[in-house]
Amino acid sequence: MMNAPLIAGIQQIGIGVPDVKLAFHWYREHFGMDVPIFEEAAEANLMLPYTGGKPHRRHAILALNMRGGGGFEIWQYTSRQPKDAEFELSLGDYGLFCARIKTVCVRRTYEYMLSHGVELLSGLIHDPGGKETFYLRDPWNNLFQVVESDSWFGKKGIRHTGGEAGCMIGVSDIEKSKKFYSEILGYDTVIYDEEKVFEDIMGIPGGNHKVRRVLLKHSKPRCGAFSRLLGSSEIELVKVYDRTPKKIYENRYWGDCGFIHLCYDITNQESMKRLCAEKGHPYTVDSGATFDMGEAAGRFSYIEDPDGTLIEFVETKRIPLLKKIGWYLDLNKRDATKPLPDWMLKTLSFSRVKG
Repeated sequence: MMNAPLIAGIQQIGIGVPDVKLAFHWYREHFGMDVPIFEEAAEANLMLPYTGGKPHRRHAILALNMRGGGGFEIWQYTSRQPKDAEFELSLGDYGLFCARIKTVCVRRTYEYMLSHGVELLSGLIHDPGGKETFYLRDPWNNLFQVVESDSWFGKKGIRHTGGEAGCMIGVSDIEKSKKFYSEILGYDTVIYDEEKVFEDIMGIPGGNHKVRRVLLKHSKPRCGAFSRLLGSSEIELVKVYDRTPKKIYENRYWGDCGFIHLCYDITNQESMKRLCAEKGHPYTVDSGATFDMGEAAGRFSYIEDPDGTLIEFVETKRIPLLKKIGWYLDLNKRDATKPLPDWMLKTLSFSRVKG
């Protein structure tokens, strides 16, 4: 057995929405999230610390973009009305504030979004590292930053966007958060670290405040079964100085509207569990040996970053490759350190929903 956990990459970001079908359609059309890995309506009975101590029913779809990157776990409560934040989220509020979507060409994606009536929060701008980017908002008030990437799985096709490639996260203490995201999640390299009022974020809520921004990347390539598909990612930590931030999920449940968690595909949960405990961030939820997610199966767990932001770990045990003929991949029977062959990963695209 391996002595250390392996991280294959960001598997997905959870997005709480009021209508899972409508949201899947929008993300399919605009971000190319058109391959549903699983769809399940069931009771979430293991997340009681974050759902008021009671289980609740939900409907979830995990959707991927086969060009590569993390997916979206689109998540809707069905036993209660999903709740919006009671205040306008602002830059520096504690939690997952903005998701990063990668593209082969920022300008091309900008023109596409503009021509399709998407709400844009900026023009084409440059981030503190000099990279071209822009910000947009989906119909449910979630913010996305479009960033250029050279980390791709599928390079052909009409899609210019890929999947999720990181997050902008509001924190209270940059140094504590840097330690957490470096020591547990491997983001050990600083791309930029600047403190001021930034022109490139003036268009997003709270962007006119003085903040410190630290963009982190992982120096070591990700490894594991899905590493080639999920690719690399970056985390931007943001601390605001001239106002008092709020917790994004203050007085709300996990699964309510917004970015509910950031999930990493890993190998060796027991080793990760030990590491997190040693670093002072013990598991708050652990599904145990196996958890069935309808068409997929695995073991999941949660920890909190220093400000209570939820990070999920999923150790995938089984996924459907060709659902129509009942062909599933059992990951218990292979070397967990090796990436799956490209041809095998590409069979996932046979479930693509076309529009």
